Amino acid sequence: MNEKAKLIAPRLPRGFEDRAPGDIGAVDAMIAKIRTVYERYGFDPVETPFFEFTETLGKFLPDTDRPNAGVFSLQDEDEQWMSLRYDLTAPLARHFAENFESLPKPYRSYRCGWVFRNEKPGPGRFRQFMQFDADTVGAPGPEADAEMCMMMADVMDALGLAGKYVVRVNNRKVLDGVLEAAGVADEGQKLTVLRAIDKLDKFGIEGVAALLGEGRKDESGDFTKGAGLTAQQDRTVLDYVNGQTPPDNAGVLELGSMQTLFDAAGYGADKIKIDPSVVRGLEYYTGPVFEIELTFPVTNEKGQEVVFGSVGGGGRYDGLVSRFRREPVPATGFSIGVSRLAHALKLTGNLESANADGPVVVLVMDKDQTARYQAMVSELRQAGIRSEMFLGQTKNFGKQVAYADKRNAPAVVIEGSDERERGVLQIKDLVAGKQAAQSISDNTAWKAERPGQFEIDRADLVNSIKRLLADQQ
Repeated sequence: MNEKAKLIAPRLPRGFEDRAPGDIGAVDAMIAKIRTVYERYGFDPVETPFFEFTETLGKFLPDTDRPNAGVFSLQDEDEQWMSLRYDLTAPLARHFAENFESLPKPYRSYRCGWVFRNEKPGPGRFRQFMQFDADTVGAPGPEADAEMCMMMADVMDALGLAGKYVVRVNNRKVLDGVLEAAGVADEGQKLTVLRAIDKLDKFGIEGVAALLGEGRKDESGDFTKGAGLTAQQDRTVLDYVNGQTPPDNAGVLELGSMQTLFDAAGYGADKIKIDPSVVRGLEYYTGPVFEIELTFPVTNEKGQEVVFGSVGGGGRYDGLVSRFRREPVPATGFSIGVSRLAHALKLTGNLESANADGPVVVLVMDKDQTARYQAMVSELRQAGIRSEMFLGQTKNFGKQVAYADKRNAPAVVIEGSDERERGVLQIKDLVAGKQAAQSISDNTAWKAERPGQFEIDRADLVNSIKRLLADQQ
């Protein structure tokens, strides 16, 4: 290589992250538990590609040369714009519409995968992150929505979060009815009112009242303009937020039906509750909406104690599939934010670590004997034991053991010339060695005792390693 050639700086783009083996293993274990619940409810897996035609995602802006508002886009060889998927729901709608004739109806599926947002990154806000969704397409009744809520509760229980969450439920039809009763007709004003209601948990009733009126000034002095409601309009909305039952409409009846199903299935208000402050997808959802809120306290970046908050949610979106087909197609579903949920499990001690799953390492004491070492590794692998032969360049025993430590190896296998002549092997239990090291401070004593190391017959390699791994469990 030309010494004057400029080296490329190894830089990770903002909004993206690398994942280590322990993180991957822990999240995989969490996903497996979620998948088990989904499949118990009768949902089947489906995968859609990372790329979709941009118009499929609904993010194409015809007045721009490049559709990059919120999505990462490129043109294919036919000059058609494609974008990395923004979520997992729009691709599902395309998949269902494209395979409408062959799919069962209702169509019940789940998907887990990466999604991409071309948005400004920040603390805890990534441009690539994982979602785990479940959806029922083709079922119009509130029974399908209630089932989603119950499945969300079962997922949280399966992850060890019983008593630390609540699934909160509302209905966009109820919200629309309240806005109609209050005489709020302007679409922009409607969105401002709904955003104000959505801030109830964060700002309290006084903060919501301010946002419904002229506006609210926060602690830093920043001012957020309000909806500008009249006193009577303000009272109508606040009565609803305070729990007063709104006039009967389709949304109220649907929530009543869902509550009946929750009661029949044994899901009390400690797990699932009707909550008028739930507002999701201001221009997206058409009926029941729901979210999982974790209720245990955490300290935010300002040092304040707050509840952890939402880790997922969803609702009914009857208009999405109709973008592809003329007839109405009802649909409901929810999405879990995998990274945020994993962070919550880590805080509560419920995220399983995969750090102890390293391989048994067969050390290379003599380079001319690699065939013998490879034979040992093959025996272990054929017995289903994760293992590897040391492939580094060093012959130093200590450095090879240090490598095994970094790999979280449970043990190393040692065969030098003396062991080879006697037909034996040395096994060094690295877990037992680390435990013994806590009580031995003298280096001479350490070398003399060789804690965790024992001798076996060469023929007993597989059985000895199996016993050692069983003892470490």
